[in-house]
Amino acid sequence: MIFEQADINMDGRWISMERTAQNAFSLGKLEVMIDAEGRVFLSGKEQGIYAVRLRADSAAGADCLILGDAWERAYGDLKWERPDGKKQMPWYFMAHRTTDKCNYGFGVKTLPNAMCFWQCDESKITLTLDVRNGSKGLELHGCCLLLCELVTGEWDTDAFSAMCLFCEAMCGQLRPVNAHIYGGNDWYCNYGDNSFEKILLHTKRIAECAKGCPVRPYMVVDDGWELAYHPGEGEFSGYNGGPWKYCNGKFQDMRKLAEAISAEGVIPGIWMRPLETVEYVPSECVLKKNGVTAILDPSHPKALEMIKEDIRTLASWGYKLIKHDFSTFDLWGKWGFEVTDELQLEGMEFYDSGKTTAQIIKELYLAIREAAGDDVLIMGCNTFSHLSAGIFEIQRTGDDTSGRDWSRTKKMGVNTLAFRLPQHKRFYLADADCVGITNEIPWEKNRQWLDVLAKSGTPLFVSIAEDAYSEEVKKGVSDAFRKSCQAAEASMPLDWMETDSPACWESVFGKDCYQW
Repeated sequence: MIFEQADINMDGRWISMERTAQNAFSLGKLEVMIDAEGRVFLSGKEQGIYAVRLRADSAAGADCLILGDAWERAYGDLKWERPDGKKQMPWYFMAHRTTDKCNYGFGVKTLPNAMCFWQCDESKITLTLDVRNGSKGLELHGCCLLLCELVTGEWDTDAFSAMCLFCEAMCGQLRPVNAHIYGGNDWYCNYGDNSFEKILLHTKRIAECAKGCPVRPYMVVDDGWELAYHPGEGEFSGYNGGPWKYCNGKFQDMRKLAEAISAEGVIPGIWMRPLETVEYVPSECVLKKNGVTAILDPSHPKALEMIKEDIRTLASWGYKLIKHDFSTFDLWGKWGFEVTDELQLEGMEFYDSGKTTAQIIKELYLAIREAAGDDVLIMGCNTFSHLSAGIFEIQRTGDDTSGRDWSRTKKMGVNTLAFRLPQHKRFYLADADCVGITNEIPWEKNRQWLDVLAKSGTPLFVSIAEDAYSEEVKKGVSDAFRKSCQAAEASMPLDWMETDSPACWESVFGKDCYQW
């Protein structure tokens, strides 16, 4: 890929660089160079470097449709659309030319050292590589930093197959999972109002529905078990952070709960939020304060060791799947969809000032993965997709579905299943979130959501409310679990270029059209 122009952002001000050779640019002692393998390097001795911006001629035109990705989870907003030069597309995008059906992919390999996003209009493609250290500019100190590795391609096939091949090209590694991932998660039936007894009842029902399946199901204990959980009013209203070495009185002993889940033939899993705590934390380990709570600074060795110790604790209790949540929000102070033109990270000053934000986040993810041990699966939720790929086995790819509002499940669940399905088994196992089986959502709607998930080959988790477990539901979940274990190949959304909530799907079980 040949770039015609490069700019560098120094302390918030964009400055044009001089083109010194093909794909080489300079400004004083600062240099940006793209080698023959597509690796983008930044070198020099400057301080206060915010970002590098590269521009090239666009392959898009008036007859193109564009599909981009999301920073972390999708929020029901992914779709094929006309080029919009102002829209920020994190990590990669694909252009589909409607006249000849050819597909062009523009992206970066997973695990880059910069936060990367693309913009595309009918004449230009722009790649921005944000290298800030939190809210401050990077101090380069004379080193040569590999920012990312470009991945481009052209595929003369259908757009879905092209996107699958593109995702495979972007990820150099995938952590193998040798079994189907399915079972229960109690969030959408309990919403934090859970207990030892409620989890055990849910576990028994999951075991009953999974009878005869070739692999064991999981039961994930979601938010609500932690010592300082506080859903009520007052100063701690909505608090769901650490400490993580203790549970509250509704659970009494998390090790015994894991043993009880295992005794039912089900694999224990657990949820946690690694960066927020009400524990005492040395000031140098605190990234920011939220009242009396602290957000840990993952760039500080002591803070990182605290996080690793929490993960080791959960694993030592017997939990074989650890779902960690909120780390993007805790670092950024906003959700992925709230980030627009630039990565505004006001007031975020890391202890280690010599690394990019992307490098620090990757080290956090690697520390969590290492601390868990090889026999524990890691699921990232609200974690950066491109910085998780190849590190975590499972990734929640969309915002929350619902056990209360069907329109939310349709918006978040169906959309993310369709448009991030090409990442499945290429970046990680792509989890589009749960089926919230309650009396507040018509079973006919949930039955369809359950069916499309089961046939997709992606992870399948259900939340079954105590008063919603009828014989019809039991049969439906049992059938879905068996299909999930049989779906060796992922399904395909057939109408994903016409709608943001695809209704027609093809899988190893045939073709289905759903009435969302």
